[in-house]
This record gives sequence, structure tokens and C-alpha cells, in this order.
Amino acid sequence: MSRRIFRAAGALLGALAALPLARPAAAQKGARATPAPDSARIRADVAYLADDRLEGRLIGTPGNDSAAAYIARRFRALGLEPLDFGGGPAYAQPFTARVAAFAHVGKPFELPTQNVAALIPGSDPKLRGEVVVLGAHYDHLGRDTIFAADPRAGSVIHNGADDNASGTAAVLELARLIAKHPTRRSIIFANFSGEEEGLLGSAWMVDHMPVTVDSIDAMLNFDMVGRMKNDHVIIYGVATATEMPALLDSANRTLGIHISGQGDGFGPSDHSSFYAKNIPVLHFFTDLHDDYHRTTDTPDKINAAGEARVVALAENVLREIADRPARLTYVRVAAPVQSASSGSDVYLGSIPDMAGSDTPGLRLTGIRAGSPADLGGLKAGDVIVVFDGKPVKDLYEYSNALYARKPGDQVDVVVLRDGKRVTLHVKLGKRGG
Repeated sequence: MSRRIFRAAGALLGALAALPLARPAAAQKGARATPAPDSARIRADVAYLADDRLEGRLIGTPGNDSAAAYIARRFRALGLEPLDFGGGPAYAQPFTARVAAFAHVGKPFELPTQNVAALIPGSDPKLRGEVVVLGAHYDHLGRDTIFAADPRAGSVIHNGADDNASGTAAVLELARLIAKHPTRRSIIFANFSGEEEGLLGSAWMVDHMPVTVDSIDAMLNFDMVGRMKNDHVIIYGVATATEMPALLDSANRTLGIHISGQGDGFGPSDHSSFYAKNIPVLHFFTDLHDDYHRTTDTPDKINAAGEARVVALAENVLREIADRPARLTYVRVAAPVQSASSGSDVYLGSIPDMAGSDTPGLRLTGIRAGSPADLGGLKAGDVIVVFDGKPVKDLYEYSNALYARKPGDQVDVVVLRDGKRVTLHVKLGKRGG
């Protein structure tokens, strides 16, 4: 899970209001149309991806490439179809990750890497043109210390077993289950690179999809799903489609898992890239722990049986979405109550495009409904080039300009929109206000 968003854009992505979901008092028994999730397979996938030989899977490293090759082999062995990203059918989608944080410390900041994706076509001729995306990032920190929670440990391997070998293993296991019994709609299984540096791979993929974005009914994301405790899972995005709460209740009926639902579709993982494109999303998550972004996030601490429970729930949710006659009804969620961070309580409500762009400035990938940015007229796709009279070339300059102000201040924001400079007048808000 991306620490960069917590650090550099903490003022933009805050705590989400809980929407607890009802659950049955006891699990009911029911027949499964497909084999049950296999905890041994999950454990084996995590063990391979989080092995020292892959050295933490940092973008632009041989370990990251080895992880991508492993995922592609697993997709091929399961009989999934490659996708055409513009160069012919392939499992890999190459791109160049541009990491501003690396450039600021004098490290190479343009790194070749790749997403990995595959397709199971839908079984219904009338619905197979619609798609549900299942995603998880497979990269981690490697030996880099910039985003580590234990930088004093130095240049040592961060294995990233829970973050996010666990999510990658979940996608692979779901691919195995769906291949046995395809859904009516088509499913794209996607594993992203560059998440830790700011959702780079998912942002690239959603802008370079092999299908039209408006054909995507929903995106389900898995990030840190390997540490289930007390049969409890957190699911973000339950307010991003009208049908989500009832759908989750139905999917959980035979399982009885304790679900804590969170409404907002923006957050520090890859589902945010899709929600910014008006796509309903869900993010499965078994909570933070003391090993997050530390060298101690190792395979022996994975609860494979608990992750199998998460996969079982996710499969039910996926089938509910992919087999229903009608599409989900997208909802633009209003800004939740924010928590103060980064030493400032000033709030705008814009969502930065962490992938950046070739145009100097801060490109916005989304705007929170009802936020000061929304009320001031900012839109997704705008590129902020001046904030309160200060030039903005990147997220760092934007953050410095924002934090220099206080709630209630009136500021001018100059954006590039459709190639033209537009000046907007915005009254800044207060976190939690």
C-alpha cells in the first residue's frame, strides 16, 4: 500500500467514515459452483513473491521483472487470454515510471517496468462486452528507504509479504476459480507495478486500457489482505454504487465474515485510479499492522487460511456484480470527515495524479464532491500551475503552497484546462470542519 500518498498527499486523502454492514448471526452452509479457495496455493504464491531472491520487487529492478514473469506464467498456466495493449496480445503492459521523490534525492527517476494483466471472456454474448477489473499491485520497496517505515535499517530487503504479495496471490487464486466457471461479464485480472511510488501502474493502465473505460462496470482491489484477525475484513468503496451494501450482504450470507464497510472510493491504493474515472470500486483490506513497510513483513506472518476467507467473499462479490442483469449505479461520494495530518488542517479536496505528466504542474485525477475544490470549480483533468500566486511544478510545490495558508483563506488557483489557462477563486476549508 502506497506510503507516498500518506506522506505527500495526506491533506487530500483522509480517514473514511465507517458504514458497518449487516451480517447473519451464523454462517449458513451452501454449495459452491467452483472449488473452494486453496490456502496452500495462496501461501505458495506469497512465498515466491516475497522470497529474498526477488529482493523486494522494487520497480526498475530484476526482482520486479521476475515477479512480473511469474504472474504471467501463472496466468498462462490457468488458460487466461493475453490482452492487446497496442503491440499485439501479451500479458505484460510496459511503461516508464516517473518517480518525483527519486529525482529529489538525485536517484534515477525514470524506471522501466510493467503491469501484468489477462482476460477471461464472459460467458454471455450479450454481456461479455462489459468488464469487471480485479486488481492488486505486485511491487514493493526493495532495498529503497525513501518510503520505508524503518529507514534506519538501511539498504536491506523489504519483502512485502502482506504488502502486496498477499493481494497478488488473491488475484491469482480468483483467476483460478473464475477460470473453472466463468461469469457472464468478462473479467480482467490486473497486477500493477509502481503502486508504492504513487499508484503509477494503475494510473497508466486506466489511461491505456485494452477496452473502453465506459465498458468497465466495477473494479475490485486487493491490497494487504494477508493478516486477517478475528474473521474481520475492511472493505472500502461501499458507497460508490447504490447497490453495493445489499450486494455485499448477499455475498456474505453463507460466510458470516465480520465486514467493516467504508464509503469513499478514493484512498491510498490502486482502486483510486479507477474511481477517478467514475467506476464503482471496492478495496479489500485486512488492516494495518506493525510490520507495514518494514523488513519484518515476511511470509511466515501471513494468515493463508484467513486470506482464503477473503478470497471466498471476493469471489461471491465478483459473481454478484458480473452476473447481475443490470450494471451498477455509480455514485460520486461526498467528501468524508477528514483527519488532520502533515501539521496542517487546511483542506482543498483535490486528488492528485500521482503518476504525474509531461506537463509541469499538478494534474488532478479527481475532485471530492462538496469539497472546496468542487465548490470552486476545479475538475478532474485540470493541471494546477499556480496556487495563491506561487508557481506549481509538482506535488511538493503544491503542498508547500497549500500548507502556507489557513482554513477560510481565499486563494486564486490557475489551472490548465483543454490547453487554456483558467483562474478559479477558492475558499479553503478545514479538515474535520
